[in-house]
Amino acid sequence: MDKVVESAAAAVRDIPDGASIAVGGFGTAGVPWGLVAALLDHGAKDLTVVTNNCGVNGAGLVRLLEEHRISKVVASYFGQNREFARQYLAGEIEVELTPQGTLAERLRAGGAGIAAFFTPTGVGTVVAEGGLPRRYGADGDVTVASPAKEVRTFTVRGRARDFVLEESIVTDYAFVRAAVADRHGNAVFHAAAMNFNPDVAMAGRVTVVEAERVLEPGEIDPDAVHLPGVFVQKVVTADAGRIE
Repeated sequence: MDKVVESAAAAVRDIPDGASIAVGGFGTAGVPWGLVAALLDHGAKDLTVVTNNCGVNGAGLVRLLEEHRISKVVASYFGQNREFARQYLAGEIEVELTPQGTLAERLRAGGAGIAAFFTPTGVGTVVAEGGLPRRYGADGDVTVASPAKEVRTFTVRGRARDFVLEESIVTDYAFVRAAVADRHGNAVFHAAAMNFNPDVAMAGRVTVVEAERVLEPGEIDPDAVHLPGVFVQKVVTADAGRIE
């Protein structure tokens, strides 16, 4: 099945207000710049975004933040994103902070049809015990806090340890950046630009791959495929000159 669409704008035109979108990338590596820019032009608002760090200053997802088009972010850290931190502390957005490895596994589990899993990460901290601020009020008080999570003891490798239950993530849409994809959606990532992209792709009900090169079916060695096309619904050719 040919999954190539004519442009990033065409790939995002059906995204409605209130949609949830998982977005690949880490810092500036592996970010689907063209799809994010097209979403900015499209105008959808009240979005829930699942991503590692919600862009960098002046580029990527931070542009959507600046226009107050994002109402909730599920992320692992703020990085150097001053606007992200400002909106969170000002109570303008809700933020669900998640340990980085846990975030990756929540996305992967969602794509694999796994409802939840137990992990030792976060046991004995506010991640498991609850109370982590998700939204602040205008006066600086916490208006929404994370709930406590189930903790159970399992014996692993002969040792009894506590593990916390984490729910998987499935989003309405997913944007990823690949080095190469074919017209059936099979994709290959380059070096560290792989980062969250395969997990993000699996989590989306409708996944769009923005590829630097689009090849014909059969031109990618099957052993070289990082992301099978079964997880992909649309493919667009990246605009190499557009980083915004």
